[in-house]
Amino acid sequence: MRQNLFADNYADRAAGFRPSPVRSVWDVSTAPGMISLAGGNPDLRGLPLGQLGAAAGRLVAEQGLDSLQYGAGAGLQELRVAVTELMAEAGIDADAEDVLITPGSQMGLELVTAMFCNPGDIILAEAPTYVGAISTFVGLEAEVMHVDCDDDGLIPEVLEARIERLRGEGRAIKFLYTIPNFNNPSGVRLTAERRERIARICSDAGIIIVEDDPYGLISFDEQAVPAIRSFDENVIYLGSMSKIFSPGIRVGWVVAPAEVRARLQLLSEAMVIHPSVLSQYLALEYLTKFDWRATLGRSIERYRERADALLNALETIDGVLPKGSSWTTPRGGFFVWATLPEGYSADDLFALAVEEKVVFISGSAFFADGSGERNLRFSFSLESPENIREGMERLARASRRLTSRG
Repeated sequence: MRQNLFADNYADRAAGFRPSPVRSVWDVSTAPGMISLAGGNPDLRGLPLGQLGAAAGRLVAEQGLDSLQYGAGAGLQELRVAVTELMAEAGIDADAEDVLITPGSQMGLELVTAMFCNPGDIILAEAPTYVGAISTFVGLEAEVMHVDCDDDGLIPEVLEARIERLRGEGRAIKFLYTIPNFNNPSGVRLTAERRERIARICSDAGIIIVEDDPYGLISFDEQAVPAIRSFDENVIYLGSMSKIFSPGIRVGWVVAPAEVRARLQLLSEAMVIHPSVLSQYLALEYLTKFDWRATLGRSIERYRERADALLNALETIDGVLPKGSSWTTPRGGFFVWATLPEGYSADDLFALAVEEKVVFISGSAFFADGSGERNLRFSFSLESPENIREGMERLARASRRLTSRG
């Protein structure tokens, strides 16, 4: 009887929190000799670690009575101001009072979902979409319905049709979740024209947009594309320090209309009391006293070289994927999304790839309905161009073994 104490008492929603496929590949990807094209980690090797260490030491030694103490639920006022200045580059005109600092943007997404979604409510999301978002949505008992994308991002006509059909069925659509800049996992960037149209479609339909933008500054072509929120101030915007500084400090933010921000703050305080004060001070220090743009610029050059190496390998290595495969050509971010021909499975290719000592992420992880069995995501953010080339040579061996099965 005792052994069922916990199993018999889990809430129904507990079944929705499932292991991340990306995390599940972690142990495999760190095996000796393995080349990983799986995890979307930023390359931190360009950070001025000595200077950051000294700054962190000063924050404790000289400001420890503040940096190690409880803090404001909304976050440091100075950091809230700093991120509004950062977002202005994407055309976002926000006041610091509209900003809620969170322990990473993932926490912001959970707060928004918990605040707006009842069990069974619909969340619209790109096909494919971020696996961490799916876990949050399903875990909080919302239902995810995907909207098709092409090389220009989410397709407005498909969005309109999906809204009309669901409304006709009497379903409650709570929000559209989108990663418009260099989408994880597809690497696609939504065009400016579509952003404005999607903002109008959702506004006319009375549907909230949640715009998740961790990759917006990781652009290879420096093309300025305005945020969706620049077209509609009711868009809820999620930002993060994870890709432009460090994922380890867990600093993100939510921008929302003042009333919504205040409600999200109450929920955040109930969950975590406040975000880490020390992490916020370090993030503020980095944004205001370091030449972080130059550091990021050098990182972007490395990401560009690695993306080019991956795309070149896909084009030039014989049999790297089965004949008839296709892939995206990202101009920023960390990812390339590939599609295998009919009759092939990414999971089957993955199993053979592991034997050849290279890993990627199978595409079904990025669909709430388990589709995407012919898709796979490559990440180019961490491995050197030489390792990427070698990894794709190994993948070619696995791919040839797969196609030889007939």
